[in-house]
Amino acid sequence: MVAEQLCAKFVICDMKLILACILLSILGNSYELEVQIDGIPNTKGTIFIGLFNSSASFPVFGKQYKGVVVEHKGKSQTYRFKNLPKDSYALAIYHDENKNGKLDKNLFGAPTEAYGFSNNARETFSAPSFEAAKVVLDRDKKCQIRIK
Repeated sequence: MVAEQLCAKFVICDMKLILACILLSILGNSYELEVQIDGIPNTKGTIFIGLFNSSASFPVFGKQYKGVVVEHKGKSQTYRFKNLPKDSYALAIYHDENKNGKLDKNLFGAPTEAYGFSNNARETFSAPSFEAAKVVLDRDKKCQIRIK
């Protein structure tokens, strides 16, 4: 009788473990994206980092999937986005030297503050496409971006 009760408890525990494993595989994994920003021209202001998961919103700040504003103390800065689902992302970053919350531009619309994109993608007269800056996050990754 005792042996039968022990076996029943083990079967229930095994079933709970199997169910937990199935749920974890269905829910999917989450990943970390480490962003290394280099080329920050000075220690003034803040760094805006926008993480986009759609070409429709890239690279419009305010429409990003996730965004952060970070203080910095030198010519480089590291930030980690954690618990991201498997997906394609693109990063847009700028150095807001005067802390006015926007990327300043001259009369012709050219940026006057340093900026950059994932894959160090750069176009001459416009922002790069989402495809050019795309990072496929299917495992933990590191991305190095030089802003200019």
